[in-house]
Amino acid sequence: MLCLRLSELFTLRNCLHCSQARTLCSDLLLSQIKGCTHEDEVFSLVGRNKARLSEKHVGIALNMLWELQKKRPFLLRTSDYVRNHSQFLTLCILAENKVEHMEDEVIVDMLYSILRLNVEHHVSLAKVLVAEAWKRLERQVLLSLPALSKFALCLYKQHRHFSPVIGQVAHIVDMKLDSIQDIRVLSVLMISISEVITESFRDRLLQKAEQLLEENDEIHFNYARRILQFLQNVKLRYHPVLEKCNRIFLESASHLDIHSISHIFGLYEQLGFDNAEFRLITKQLLSEAIDDYYDPETFAKLFFSLGPMAGSKVRERLLVTAVHMAEEFSSHQVLMILKTMQKMKCRNSHLLKKMASVLHKHLDSYHALQLVKLTQYLVALHCQDLELFAKLKMLLLGCLKSSVIPADTAAVIRALAMLPSFQVEEMIINKAAAVLPQCRLHHLNCIATALVKWNHHGQLHWQNSSELCAKLLQKLNDCGFQRLQKANNLNLLLEELPYVNGEWFEEVLNEESLAMCQLLIDQITWANVLPLSFFLIKSDHHCPALFDRIASVTVENINKIPTSEIYFILFLFSALNYDPPDNEEFFKSCIQHLTSNLSHLETYHLVLLGHVLAMAGYFPPVLIMTIFNVSFLSKLDAQLKVLPDTVKKRVHLSLMKLNRAVCLECPEFHIPWFHEPYCQRVFHNSMSHINPQRQHIHRMLTEILGGSQYSRISVLTPYYYEIDFECVLDVNKKSLSYMAQNIPLDGVGGIHLRHDIKDEGRKALPPGAQRIALEFLDSKAFSKDYSRHLKGEPAVKKRHLEMLGYRVVQIPHFEWNSMVLSTKGEQLEYLRQQLYGIQ
Repeated sequence: MLCLRLSELFTLRNCLHCSQARTLCSDLLLSQIKGCTHEDEVFSLVGRNKARLSEKHVGIALNMLWELQKKRPFLLRTSDYVRNHSQFLTLCILAENKVEHMEDEVIVDMLYSILRLNVEHHVSLAKVLVAEAWKRLERQVLLSLPALSKFALCLYKQHRHFSPVIGQVAHIVDMKLDSIQDIRVLSVLMISISEVITESFRDRLLQKAEQLLEENDEIHFNYARRILQFLQNVKLRYHPVLEKCNRIFLESASHLDIHSISHIFGLYEQLGFDNAEFRLITKQLLSEAIDDYYDPETFAKLFFSLGPMAGSKVRERLLVTAVHMAEEFSSHQVLMILKTMQKMKCRNSHLLKKMASVLHKHLDSYHALQLVKLTQYLVALHCQDLELFAKLKMLLLGCLKSSVIPADTAAVIRALAMLPSFQVEEMIINKAAAVLPQCRLHHLNCIATALVKWNHHGQLHWQNSSELCAKLLQKLNDCGFQRLQKANNLNLLLEELPYVNGEWFEEVLNEESLAMCQLLIDQITWANVLPLSFFLIKSDHHCPALFDRIASVTVENINKIPTSEIYFILFLFSALNYDPPDNEEFFKSCIQHLTSNLSHLETYHLVLLGHVLAMAGYFPPVLIMTIFNVSFLSKLDAQLKVLPDTVKKRVHLSLMKLNRAVCLECPEFHIPWFHEPYCQRVFHNSMSHINPQRQHIHRMLTEILGGSQYSRISVLTPYYYEIDFECVLDVNKKSLSYMAQNIPLDGVGGIHLRHDIKDEGRKALPPGAQRIALEFLDSKAFSKDYSRHLKGEPAVKKRHLEMLGYRVVQIPHFEWNSMVLSTKGEQLEYLRQQLYGIQ
């Protein structure tokens, strides 16, 4: 018995010794794996110790392989070598066999590492790891928040945007949102679950993100970039968060690389956001490092980011390099270059031909929507490669035949309509007819635009083509009406309306859309006044009920509406020349909100804002004195150099109009008129011929006044207003001759320009005499509805001309072209009454 006990004790001691030896050996192996400085060292250790590898060793080994790759520059990484190594396969098999014994964080870390090593999503280990993590979530074995965010990111990278497991993650985030205090964790979770959340959950996530962005002083730019990605995923432009993220990018500018910069610019473009300061800083950074981008990927991103704001010398360098590198561009990079060329309005025929020749080898790799974009870019750039367009046509027709998604079908039809000399097949009409009931308004508009174009240019050549086209257009109209009449949610309706343009919508659905908005007027809130204002500006209709509701909602919720959005609301009222019932209170509330937040607005936004307020007759001193300041104007000048041409022209014009309005209406500010050179340059660049209708009216004026010396056509006044006709009447309402009175006018190409910009050098008229300005107002001067309400610009012009001493006579086109004035005698009598004030 004693011998037996001694034997058992000896065996136990041996087992303990062996176990301790294995543990010590394992700990040593773990340290060795962690100490590796090259992937081959990891693989060597794995190869020599296969039988001794625990789940912990396997997890650490796979994680080390990614850590070693991560330390290298992107272009020097060797993920292919790692994945194809025999010992990597060994690690994957071991991991699959041991997955049930692994800790939660180990599973997540391993999944993350293999995905970063570009292991395919369908590989067995990736599936097993996801299944095991999901199983644990369902058993309510909750991961830590950092581990949950990493797992969610892995699912996002696997494109499992709508999978049940993402729904499970979203549920956990919903329950634990209040406890999340790490912006990094939150930002990853936000983009990962963005496709499966409700609108209220979305708003809670944004409120939490806004709170954490505000509370943390040092935030990595990647976290801000993810929040931008979330906004893009949920198709929401939320200015408070956008501005906070932009501030982080500005503070982190020195750490941004070309990949981050191009990604941020891409997100800004998709979100309709821009920031001149960010453009200025990145322009300087990229211009200084332009020689560092010599591979196709980084150069394409440089071209995309820097091209639209580059000066002439840098622009030329970019174009030359693009030509040399063209053959190396991937299909995606070719699209990026062409898109940027369109933005730059580039007419470099050599580069365009080069890109077109490269496209031939890439065409088959594009999916339907990429082909649509490609067609748009090539047509906009005036590409002349007919063979390329012929291939595009065949590919687009193939996509159309196989398409089952209404949005894709409409986009392809729109692209086909862009192609030169395209003969329409009956199949296209039949395909369009089949998807109409499922189309949104934008898609209906695309199809209608294509049909109208084809019919107008005679591109429908088969039998009964006109009849088929007419039936389809009628069906289009019916589908549009039905979609509008079914609308019962203003927010959903406003997701479609602001983005529909074109003659078809304007002629067929515009009034019906406005009527539907009026039916849903009680659903107008501070959160949707911006898209509603966009739509009303675009519709160009006088809608008092909607305007009044927008004004009252704005006043009640002024502190909730982002400062940058106030401009568009004010623009609606100023441009359409509408005063709400509580006009003073409305403008006072808006101005007070704006002037207390001027620092949150971009430099050029202040100019646009100043102009739109001036149109309505408001000149807040703090805003005016801020704008007309040397340092402000210098900063504006620098920022305008990096803004798109359309924005640049609009800001220049708005600053001139604001300068003019301040000089005329607020002389107490002592702001000088400094736009003389600008106005002369614009005037000389835009001189146009006098149209026949104005010539006809001028002949009649000559007949009424008694000779050509008594009137002038197309006169430039002080402060550069152009008026259609000018004459001078004395106290007895007799016309005065310009020659007899020696009124100083210089004729320039039929345009009469006064050099006496203020009252200096302007010959005084005889006592009681009066200058008359006659303005013919075409349809652009009035709203498009039946009220024919005079819009803001002609109303301001009348006000200013009166300040310059004119009596202004406005001749609306609908009166002049009416049946009442169908004869020459009636037109003469009408002009006589307007001129002499005879009733």
